[in-house]
Amino acid sequence: MNYKHLTSLILPLTLATLACGLAAPASNAPTPAPVQETIPAPTESAPSLTADQLKNAQYQLGARDDRAVIQLTDGKYQQGTDATTLDFAYIGLTQFVSVGDLTGDGVNEIAAIFLENYGGTGNFGLLTIYSNVNGLPVFLTSTFIDDRPMINSMSIENGEVFLDAITHGAQDGGCCPTMPTTRRYALVNNQLRMVNYTTATPEGAKRIVEITAPVNGAEASGSVQVSGTVSIAPFENNLTYFIYDEAGNQFAAGPVMVTAPDFGAPGTFNETFTLEGIPPGTTIYLEIQDISAADGSWLAMDAVKLVIK
Repeated sequence: MNYKHLTSLILPLTLATLACGLAAPASNAPTPAPVQETIPAPTESAPSLTADQLKNAQYQLGARDDRAVIQLTDGKYQQGTDATTLDFAYIGLTQFVSVGDLTGDGVNEIAAIFLENYGGTGNFGLLTIYSNVNGLPVFLTSTFIDDRPMINSMSIENGEVFLDAITHGAQDGGCCPTMPTTRRYALVNNQLRMVNYTTATPEGAKRIVEITAPVNGAEASGSVQVSGTVSIAPFENNLTYFIYDEAGNQFAAGPVMVTAPDFGAPGTFNETFTLEGIPPGTTIYLEIQDISAADGSWLAMDAVKLVIK
């Protein structure tokens, strides 16, 4: 047999078979199904708080030094029956209750006004905040309003508590407050911080300080220019500014000049304040205050929140 000739026949066949084996086959595999995006189920938020829930909540005393926590029953608490004894206490939830978001997290807090009495004529009004913990009201903080305040209204608006009340002026007797006031409070680090305050003259003219620039929450570095208006020019056309951090530590204070055409007329202010020495990342509150020259009390105040960059 001619092996040389046989080899010459086998070799081409082998190479042809190998080439066919290496050729890419036509794809008959099924097309992969598209990947389905997993969408998490929505988180169920806690039920909104109600005024009725407060009637049987715990409450921390705000006008007594021991700051004891007491249990309300049907909106009140009483210790003792003789109002002349030292251990007497009566705490009552008023009709002024408002529900709204004070932290921007989408979960409503609840604001309420309580009156505390420890015998005698004093009825101490406190603005109180409860947080929502799994649908239950948990006492968070409170701030003193006045002794025997006459509350006109209280609400939560734009993430702040608005309070309209008649409180005591410097010359008012304990029985009879006469000064119309409005206040706005922000919840800062779980504490109430007043960010706006107005009063009225005996003739009914409203004293207002309004910061028009910069906007609340703006960033600032090195210095900041602040402008605004007053409805009634202050004594000697002087306002006062203070700069605090969120914890209440004071960084600076000083005078602010007002430009007004006449004594007591509406006016404007425009000042540049240094921010040197305030650490970057610090949140500050710059307050412009109209302070009474007669007794040092506030006549009006406005504040702007700034972040140092």
